Amino acid sequence: MAKVRVGHLDIAFHEKGSGKTIVFLHGVGSDISVWKRQLDYFSKKWRAVAIEYPGYGESDLPAKGLSREELGHSLFGAMDGLGILEAHIVGLSMGGVMALEMVRQQPSRLRSLTLADTFARHPNAMTILEGLHQDISTMTMDEFAKGRVDLILAPDATEALKQEVIETMAKIDKRTYYWSTTAVWTADYRKDLSQIHHPALIAIGEHDQLTPVALSEELAREIPGSKLQVIPKAGHLSNLDNPDFFNRIVSEFILSVDMKLL
Repeated sequence: MAKVRVGHLDIAFHEKGSGKTIVFLHGVGSDISVWKRQLDYFSKKWRAVAIEYPGYGESDLPAKGLSREELGHSLFGAMDGLGILEAHIVGLSMGGVMALEMVRQQPSRLRSLTLADTFARHPNAMTILEGLHQDISTMTMDEFAKGRVDLILAPDATEALKQEVIETMAKIDKRTYYWSTTAVWTADYRKDLSQIHHPALIAIGEHDQLTPVALSEELAREIPGSKLQVIPKAGHLSNLDNPDFFNRIVSEFILSVDMKLL
């Protein structure tokens, strides 16, 4: 597992390929392993880099919980350490929220945004957050993951894919899950959207139960020039449920952006 030093923490990342860079940002219940299918695919044409958040996977556990602002600084710190001056950002769920935070902090370093299964603000955020924190206070992370997997994946997800998601989520430290869910579910970037002038693709799984399509429609409506794409046969983890479709639409979008920016 490769790591890059950011402040006092070692941050894990996976990297494949060369050329212009795509940075992949995972969700609150995942780690960088969720992007394996994308790194294999996108590395044929780009430098594909999946960066992990502090406290996840092989990344160091921070001494305290981090805010979205601090997480954004961490991501740019990792990019600095990896020599990435600018990148296309592909963020799923929490990764999409963090992409919006990165636009707020250093917009000139982002070539484009792919915001998948995410939101600017979730209308039921506090109810969801309270429920999540209550659940992890009374369950092991393995029990929690097994109870949540059917909400995350498409209805026809295979047992093998379900087990993959459960194993990844079960490894997350409860302290990390607590502060990271607080960071993501308390987000509100609605006032920022009209000021975003990056090319943007908004993607949403047709069966997403956690971030309904209306929240993606809001992003597409408010971000000037953005495009909305519904991913068939996919739930909240649309890159896992239907990787072929996800990879195709994202690659077509990024190729079109690169051509315009030549």
